[in-house]
Amino acid sequence: MSDLFPPFEPERVETKRARFKPIPFRLIAPNVITLLALCLGLTAMRLVVEGKLETATICILIAAALDGVDGRLARLLKGTSRFGAELDSLSDFVNFGVATGYVLWVFVLHDLKSFGWIIVLTLACAMALRLARFNVMIDDPNRPEWQKNFFVGMPAPAGAITAMLPLYLQFIGVPVQDYGAPFVGLYILFIAFLTISRIPCYAGKTLGTRIPRDQVLPIFVAVVIVAGLLFAYPFEVLALIVVAYLALIPVSVARYRKLEREHAAAVPAGIPANGPTPAAEEVPPQA
Repeated sequence: MSDLFPPFEPERVETKRARFKPIPFRLIAPNVITLLALCLGLTAMRLVVEGKLETATICILIAAALDGVDGRLARLLKGTSRFGAELDSLSDFVNFGVATGYVLWVFVLHDLKSFGWIIVLTLACAMALRLARFNVMIDDPNRPEWQKNFFVGMPAPAGAITAMLPLYLQFIGVPVQDYGAPFVGLYILFIAFLTISRIPCYAGKTLGTRIPRDQVLPIFVAVVIVAGLLFAYPFEVLALIVVAYLALIPVSVARYRKLEREHAAAVPAGIPANGPTPAAEEVPPQA
């Protein structure tokens, strides 16, 4: 009976069990960067309403830069997780689908009335579909190793940066806002198509993993020159980068087709072409 009715001891202090284990900061840091990028995207929507178009554009550009940092930081700290991948995708949709589309709407697409709003909806939905496809492809175990160097379609951050080309042109003196609404609308539809297409875009994930010793100093000088030009002439440089990026897509497609033919020829008939790693277009970017 003593087991059923233990004596009451008011002086006895029961030790409380910890309900949750402490989380290492390395798992939190990438998520903090993702949330900062999300705040910048939402702030861009407020700034464009207040008429601060240039500042709103810069906010989205910084959010795109942070989106490239959080995944690499997570892999460096070994803090990748499924939660981080989902949070990153949601942040990308808001920043590069909703916020970018809204900035473009306030900038010039509102001149097209309902058709302009349809273009904004198309861009946002294309970003959502592209990110959903990316999340599915993360779990694909049958992608060969060489395919990790290519994105399937234009990635969301690059889609936002290229979609804002009319803004860069406006800031350097081209009167896009006065006369270019129809052309901007067609251009945004073209970018939306690239994001949901299966056109391979070079990712450059293995670019620079091994650099010849005699090229180190020239690379340092080139980085300094590009950084200086970017600070001195930001929107001119961004416009050139976007044009160069779009021009290199056919080169990327040709390279992808060549590697695909070589891979098909190297794999014996009837044997699945399983790569050594489940390389989707990106590794889950963060914790």
